[in-house]
Amino acid sequence: MKDWISNYVKAQKAAHDSIPLDAVAQLIEKFRQALQEDRQIFVFGNGGSAANASHFATDLGKGSSDKLGKRFRVLSLNDNVSWMTALGNDYAHEDVFVRQLMNYGKPGDLVLAMSVSGNSPNVVKAVEWAKKNGLHTIALVGGKRGKLAEIAHQAIVIKDTHYGRVEDAHMGICHMICYAFMEKPEFARV
Repeated sequence: MKDWISNYVKAQKAAHDSIPLDAVAQLIEKFRQALQEDRQIFVFGNGGSAANASHFATDLGKGSSDKLGKRFRVLSLNDNVSWMTALGNDYAHEDVFVRQLMNYGKPGDLVLAMSVSGNSPNVVKAVEWAKKNGLHTIALVGGKRGKLAEIAHQAIVIKDTHYGRVEDAHMGICHMICYAFMEKPEFARV
């Protein structure tokens, strides 16, 4: 078991080492711009990525906003269970995110979608709609890239296909975005 743990940690480090720093810096700048322009930020994903979306919305909406004196307008589309189940039941599971965006999304808003495979049909459909309707789209995906990496305005690819390792790296990126504002609040005022 100790060897397995050691190998897992080595592989996790490699996944984190594949995070493209320049791309993360660009994301942080995009979030700074969204804050300055008072844009709505939408985040979503399935499974572990759904949990990451909720966690990110909490950290950005509370932790980062508390340090700035100006609030991020961030919403995880995973957090309204009754709405998601109504949409899934009355339309299709593929519509649980896109139909929420139809209610809230406006040109210039920001979408952060997370999917290890990059091919989750409900995430892809929402990003396609968002891009078509003038929202800026960002995808965090795994090594298979999938359709999301092709269609999003910006994509960050973690060079691994293991769901746990990729989700951990995605959460690392989310924490970098949040802590950039928590630990360097002067950046938001530039």
